[in-house]
Amino acid sequence: MVSGGMTCVKYLLFCFNLLFAISGLAILVVGVIAHLHIYYQYSNFIYPSYQAAPIILMTVGVVIFLISFFGCCGAVKENHCMIVTFSVLMGLILITEIAAGVVGYINRNEVEVMLENKLNSTMPKYYTNSDIRRTWDIAQHELECCGMNGPDDWHLVNHNNSLPHTCCPNAQNDGSCTMAAEHYQASCIDKLKTLLIKYASVIGAAGLGISAFQVFGICFACALARNIRKEYETV
Repeated sequence: MVSGGMTCVKYLLFCFNLLFAISGLAILVVGVIAHLHIYYQYSNFIYPSYQAAPIILMTVGVVIFLISFFGCCGAVKENHCMIVTFSVLMGLILITEIAAGVVGYINRNEVEVMLENKLNSTMPKYYTNSDIRRTWDIAQHELECCGMNGPDDWHLVNHNNSLPHTCCPNAQNDGSCTMAAEHYQASCIDKLKTLLIKYASVIGAAGLGISAFQVFGICFACALARNIRKEYETV
């Protein structure tokens, strides 16, 4: 049974683990939203390596939730083995998060290159590939943009003045959307780049936030485990 100041550390560790569990669920939710709203909808515009980011985030969220439950039990039962295991697992998760953050920071400048390659390669397939057409329609409708760099890009595909119906506000798919009609002027590459960087920042912030909690939790766990071990050796 721990005593003195270690009793305070014990309950602090328990409270921190409750926060870890809540944070794990929050990270899971952020990952699900990012995956469904961005990475799934625009999968034809994003490299597979980038699409893995929200899946990794969801996995980390679930793992953190389970490890936090493990840490709570160890703190309440004052089990040295459980607390040490909790510290090691949290340390490994922390290292993984830091490594992922570094890789994300290094790759941030590749977003524009990725989008340029993907948009250039998919535009010519708009009328022949239904899956690519769906992705382009979602992007142009939701982001209120037209073409990679602007509506003139579609002239290189159609060789006439017609535009996809999603380039025009409230237009029907009846050929009425043309360069002569009211249409979006913004470039999709700029809109998509802003969107991806925004969600990448949210994912990064979520990772950094939980990492700060983890450092404190690991310190408390190590202090408690050391005290429990000393008391076992004394008995």
